[in-house]
Amino acid sequence: MQLSDFNYDLPPQLIAQHPLANRTDSRLLEVKAEGSNAALLIDRQFRDILNLIKLGDLLVFNDTKVIPARLHGKKETGGNVELLIERISAENQAWVQIRASKAPKTGTIVHVYNKAGETFPVEMIGYDGRFYEVRFPENVFSLLERFGELPLPPYIEHQPNQEDANRYQTVVAKNPGAVAAPTAGLHFDEAILNELRELGIKQATVTLHVGAGTFTPVREEDLSKHKMHYEWFSVPAETIAAIEATHKAGGRVIAVGTTSLRALESQAQTQQDSGETNLFITPGYVFKTVDCLLTNFHLPKSTLLMLVSAFAGVDNIRNAYQHAIQNEYRFFSYGDAMLLSRLNQTNS
Repeated sequence: MQLSDFNYDLPPQLIAQHPLANRTDSRLLEVKAEGSNAALLIDRQFRDILNLIKLGDLLVFNDTKVIPARLHGKKETGGNVELLIERISAENQAWVQIRASKAPKTGTIVHVYNKAGETFPVEMIGYDGRFYEVRFPENVFSLLERFGELPLPPYIEHQPNQEDANRYQTVVAKNPGAVAAPTAGLHFDEAILNELRELGIKQATVTLHVGAGTFTPVREEDLSKHKMHYEWFSVPAETIAAIEATHKAGGRVIAVGTTSLRALESQAQTQQDSGETNLFITPGYVFKTVDCLLTNFHLPKSTLLMLVSAFAGVDNIRNAYQHAIQNEYRFFSYGDAMLLSRLNQTNS
């Protein structure tokens, strides 16, 4: 398939700029793939999830925590520089995206500053053609806490505020390292998680630190030429055991978000419980672990749109997105959700 196969026109007013008053207030579009027939599309509210998940199913969340990954600085020559952490590679090193009027060279020093007037130097020590490797003078996480800014996605037009600090983070977040939220998890609050537990629905976690590359546009029309960014993942032994027990008992593994799905499928492919993954899922991929996917609506021509198309079927996703636009669903990070059943693999 080609990049143009994953394009669609979205009215800009459907891009959610702020979260709703309550996490569970979102709408939910259920997409039920049924054999070779067109998927059934059912308009619901997110709280209907309590009736759609069955006893014996397993919900798998990504427990990554968004870090204040955006930094502002100046070159020694005076030029402004914005740094966005891609992933942290060592205690005092990270790969970053750089925005500057002129691309910095290896050895360049950038002086990062904050509103309090404090500064510290970072040194450009490498470049892989997409991201810069930089060296910090001390622990990256501690410096980000003092100097960093919440990295809202580029389609959210306001500056991050206290509302974002609270709501652009899932209630299960505990392992810092992501530069974008695993947004399907944003629909859950503690109350609904407790209700699910009371219904006997099991819950498990993985960690995948979402990188800034998730917003990098696909530029190759031939998808086989696109190179995915690397992201660190971990699937605990207890989660692997819970998945095996769920499938053995006839239950469904429901990934909460594409990042949870990529972690689970990466583990199943590599048989490694942790590491870096650049798994690129496109139509034709045979899923090994995940039976259902809870996800938000994704950008045109994005790798995530390709992933959900592989999962539920290209035509089904096209129809679902057209339906969502016609019915004015809210799109992207602060938007509404979809519940996808996996298309029969022979029809993927």
